[in-house]
Amino acid sequence: MIYNFDKTIVRRGSDSVKWNQHDYDDLIPLWVADMDFPAAQPVVDALAQRVQHAVYGYATIPATFYSAVMSWSSQRHKFVLQPEWILPVIGVVPALSALVSAFTSPGDKVLVQEPVYHCFFSSIERNQAEVVSNDLIYRNGEYAIDFEDFEYKASDPKVKLFILCSPHNPAGRVWTRAELERLGEICLRHQVLVISDEIHCDLVFEGHTHIPFGSISAAFLANSITCVAPSKTFNLAGLQVATVFVADPELKRKVQQAFLANEISSISPFAITGLIAAYESGGEWLDQALSYIRANYVYLKGFMVEYLPALHVLPLEGTSLVWVDCAALGISSRKLGQLLLDEAHVQVNVGAMYGKGSDAFIRLNIACSREVLTTGLLRLKTVFSSLLQGAK
Repeated sequence: MIYNFDKTIVRRGSDSVKWNQHDYDDLIPLWVADMDFPAAQPVVDALAQRVQHAVYGYATIPATFYSAVMSWSSQRHKFVLQPEWILPVIGVVPALSALVSAFTSPGDKVLVQEPVYHCFFSSIERNQAEVVSNDLIYRNGEYAIDFEDFEYKASDPKVKLFILCSPHNPAGRVWTRAELERLGEICLRHQVLVISDEIHCDLVFEGHTHIPFGSISAAFLANSITCVAPSKTFNLAGLQVATVFVADPELKRKVQQAFLANEISSISPFAITGLIAAYESGGEWLDQALSYIRANYVYLKGFMVEYLPALHVLPLEGTSLVWVDCAALGISSRKLGQLLLDEAHVQVNVGAMYGKGSDAFIRLNIACSREVLTTGLLRLKTVFSSLLQGAK
């Protein structure tokens, strides 16, 4: 089946967080990681059939749920799972909060790599743990890991967890096997448990390969908990479903207790139906969506080089989220974000929300039609050009 990603779906008025947060009829939202693309037809058909059943009571998890997750993981990522490792939950963020609660006590520390997804911070701080950052090195317009600093931070006996963002949001990095191996070995050496947030694992572009952390070795598998979901992959965030992989029996027991205590394990019949349909029949849709998103990135990159060469668009190895260095504008990201909203009616994610070293950046979600992206870029150009003129 050929999908038309150029079609602009009207989402205003559909209770969309992305489109209805501000009262502008002409708003262009290039922020939250929520695609504007219609879901894969097999998912739509499966959900429609489930709706027609007309009874929407509590649901048990069928064997096909586990087999769909296992098949997708094996085929797409060469990560062979066992059904007893798979724990369904309502979302990755609730799972992260429950995991931090389970494996830390107040005053313990959790290691992250800033700039990083902002919900990591809230998940840690709400559980009265302390954020410790192994800041990524920004050099020559790209990000790399400071391994010496990582080892130093991991050696602190108060550091109990490392939350890995893989692929990395917002930097767009897809970590290599060598990078992951080095991180994992350090964590083993210092008895730091790895929670690997791999929610963007399927949104990886040609020339790069997502390596599931738990697939690297038996030791890494035993010392890790992996979180994935069909939400970013197939634009199903509203269904609220994710899966957590835990191979070690003792770890799994603690994780299950935490999920029960936080009441995040009961998923809806629509979540079950949507996940199964996506993983069993959504591959064709995903392949086409990836091609479209990649073409959007190439278009955005060319637009910026032609009209705003003072700004730097970072390489996009994975995710649909483009990280843009706006240091040349001479304005904080929060002020820039407000200016874009007020003057251009364009909403972006401001860099400051992702932690240290990111206040000169903005994040743009390009999982939208080319028409929406073009309109947004033209408006950005007007505001940015004015700021650059004033900075001279």
